[in-house]
Amino acid sequence: MAPGTPAWLESGLSSCSLPPPQGSPRFLHAWHPPPISARMPTRRWAPGTQCITKCEHTRPKPGELAFRKGDVVTILEACENKSWYRAKHHASGQEGLLAASALREREALSADPKLSLMPWFHGKISGQEAVQQLQPPEDGLFLVRESARHPGDYVLCVSFGRDVIHYRVLHRDGHLTIDEAVCFCNLMDMVEHYSKDKGAICTKLVKPKRKQGTKSAEEELAKAGWLLNLQHLTLGAQIGEGEFGAVLQGEYLGQKVAVKNIKCDVTAQAFLDETAVMTKVQHKNLVRLLGGRGMEHVSKVGAGREAAQRPRAPPNPAGVPPQGNLVNFLRTRGRALVNTPQLLQFSLHVAEGMEYLESKKLVHRDLAARNILVSEDLVAKVSDFGLAKAERKGLDSSRLPVKWTAPEALKHGKFSSKSDVWSFGVLLWEVFSYGRAPYPKMSLKEVSEAVEKGYRMEPPEGCPGPIHALMSSCWEAEPARRPPFRKLAEKLARELRSAGASAPTGGQDVDSSTSPHSQEP
Repeated sequence: MAPGTPAWLESGLSSCSLPPPQGSPRFLHAWHPPPISARMPTRRWAPGTQCITKCEHTRPKPGELAFRKGDVVTILEACENKSWYRAKHHASGQEGLLAASALREREALSADPKLSLMPWFHGKISGQEAVQQLQPPEDGLFLVRESARHPGDYVLCVSFGRDVIHYRVLHRDGHLTIDEAVCFCNLMDMVEHYSKDKGAICTKLVKPKRKQGTKSAEEELAKAGWLLNLQHLTLGAQIGEGEFGAVLQGEYLGQKVAVKNIKCDVTAQAFLDETAVMTKVQHKNLVRLLGGRGMEHVSKVGAGREAAQRPRAPPNPAGVPPQGNLVNFLRTRGRALVNTPQLLQFSLHVAEGMEYLESKKLVHRDLAARNILVSEDLVAKVSDFGLAKAERKGLDSSRLPVKWTAPEALKHGKFSSKSDVWSFGVLLWEVFSYGRAPYPKMSLKEVSEAVEKGYRMEPPEGCPGPIHALMSSCWEAEPARRPPFRKLAEKLARELRSAGASAPTGGQDVDSSTSPHSQEP
């Protein structure tokens, strides 16, 4: 028995070595030790930490803070007595003392964008699939999965001897735990802990079972010099989200960037393959890919598989578009601050970026105003194209943004530049409605059925007639009848000139050789 290990814990460990029924996954359920609050190590919260109150205290003594269960408070300072803090109540604004035992840190279980990108996280698979993944047997080989039967719950699967042992990860008092003796804020902390100390599980976590094929793609990125060192990457607030992943603000080597995370149902291999593709595209109206990373060791702080993106050059040297995404830009400013020529400029920027992708035979598949980032000098740049692919069939339609996706893509899984043109028509509707959601008051099912029967949206209020005609041309039922992005860009440039403004250059950050207008049609 390890020094300081309770007898009940050691007896629980011994049960891990019992062989499970052949051919079925084994689950180890929680023991029933003393209450968790009696054993959790004393924690020191720094000033500024937000906490949630775990109980009610409505009759405080002088100097104490009154609160109800679930209230939010901000730590101001720790008292000399380590079990007390001075804090400020969010709702009342009052300050006072309260006991540490009455607090838990706020959102300890909030979704971490890095979790789904861990090489050991396999998403939603069954226990039997986990057993198959952990073959041949190797002590300490492990993976973490989301329970197929209970979405949102996690299971740690560890190879030991000839067996695979499945440990349920429990939610307790705002934390995660396997044995209720040691608690963690997230799964990354849990994996790091059991990689160093076996504690209540059968063996230390020695080797993560990677999602199939991740290493070779990562080696290709390293060989080409596109592998990022995530120790230099700091994540900030989320500035956008598409169907395939979130875009976060961040900083890399002192430079502001946008950080793209891919959701867990996209394989690591596919993500790294797309990262490799995106290293080859450069245009003034595309957010430029800096690189990607798949972690070698699960114990590293900030582990994840991410791509950092930024615009290329001045006049926005900070890199990340500070205005956020286009839909939020329009919603927060409205008609009073954004005129028609500016809307035309944004639309032209997007069309030119998409024309370039079209010339490279790349399909975006998630074109929408939420995936357009606006730079400080009001240049629109297409982002969230980490999953842009050559024209192909077969994408899972359940993951598609229905209101933006062409009928042939929804029905038959057929994606092309012409399906991107359909999405561009919806984006135009978003732009000229100042950020409204398309197909208002219609469910996804109603939209797909209505579009199939020939329904098309009415123009937004105040939308110029030629722009509505352009939208309608993008929504032709027959893909071949939809205009190419080159024609769309030409028409938008004409409309911009007739509106009394010159066509924007989008920033002088790319030479003529990378402009789609300099290429042969």
